[in-house]
Amino acid sequence: MAQLSDDCFAFGGPMRTVAETVALIRTRLLPVTETERVGLALADGRVTSEVVMAGLPLPAFTNSAVDGYAVRGTDLPTDAPQAFALADRIQAGMAPSRPLAPGETVRIFTGAPMPAGADTVFMQEDTVVDPSGRILLPPGLSPGANVRPAGEDVAPGRIVIASGHRLRPQDVALLAALGQTEVAVLRRVRVAVFSTGNEIVAPGDPLGPAQVYDSNRFMLMAMLARLGCTVTDLGILADAAGPIADALAEAAANHDLILASGGVSTGEADHVKSAVEAVGSLTFWRVAIKPGRPVAMGVVKGAAFIGLPGNPVASFVTFARIARPAILALAGTQETALPATPLRAAFAYAKKRGRREYVRVTLLEGADGVLEAHKFPREGAGLLSSLVDTDGLVELDEESAGTEVGATVAFIPYAALI
Repeated sequence: MAQLSDDCFAFGGPMRTVAETVALIRTRLLPVTETERVGLALADGRVTSEVVMAGLPLPAFTNSAVDGYAVRGTDLPTDAPQAFALADRIQAGMAPSRPLAPGETVRIFTGAPMPAGADTVFMQEDTVVDPSGRILLPPGLSPGANVRPAGEDVAPGRIVIASGHRLRPQDVALLAALGQTEVAVLRRVRVAVFSTGNEIVAPGDPLGPAQVYDSNRFMLMAMLARLGCTVTDLGILADAAGPIADALAEAAANHDLILASGGVSTGEADHVKSAVEAVGSLTFWRVAIKPGRPVAMGVVKGAAFIGLPGNPVASFVTFARIARPAILALAGTQETALPATPLRAAFAYAKKRGRREYVRVTLLEGADGVLEAHKFPREGAGLLSSLVDTDGLVELDEESAGTEVGATVAFIPYAALI
């Protein structure tokens, strides 16, 4: 479980920016501590629990970077093409049969080890084979050309993977190249998810006259899965403080985080606040974000609690910008900077200063061939189609009063958020 005290989120004060909120998350949430070793095939997305050092050089031996002919650097032609006797043929995976003597060359292929004495390779397209079978090599090549020295990529003893690093496919490839078969990682973050509200029912159940199907819970579980979490679905909890409090207390016993959708505003029909306070402590974060308010966070018997809004778009945005950094902190790593791409706005939009807003946009080429961000034509934090039919979000920071057609805006693709 997460190492949390009941007052670790007990801070109030003025409305906080998104950046301030994320900074507090990083300082207040301690990562899981249990570790395990997993095979490389299962390592992608896991967070390392210790540094990994290279036990051998990469490449392990000096080899040719091209298909061609290897020679001694002291034999390189200087003024005119020079003929060399062909002494050997070395393919990748073969060991040289002998050292290279002066005036000799060997036919060598990409990745094949260089014979002793050779330190330079001519590309095969720059060479000519004369009628006698000798190899004519041109002047102008520098010693050491087209050769990969041993350890050029990675020197032995170098730290190649830091502790707390969320592994990517390229990291897994490097570990494999170093001969690793497994890696030490922190265990997965355990998250319990529930929805609340008498107006929602599970997909497949009959709909009442004023009910809708629960979509947020499935969206959040999918986003959690992409973050590598172990997810427990608590379903739709009865919209009453008592049952919610009982479920929270039970879930806190074996989860690091409890994630709720809906019921966290201050309305008289929103019971999550009183339920959390009955079994733990809750601070409503006044986060300056749109769509998104309200967002709640607290502690229930040592497990973190995050309550997201019930509107689907608001739930998506606050998960991406608030819950995601919290989950990564629990997992023992940090969120990397979001790749905000400058693009031309094809829309005008006015906003209040002091809060960060996210506008759903589609990318299309303008008449001049320049990529533009086009705003989704309708407003509303309940429009799931606005997430499905767009490519990402334009982020307008707290100092901005909006944007105009033709202005440069910061675009964040959905792929960077999930």
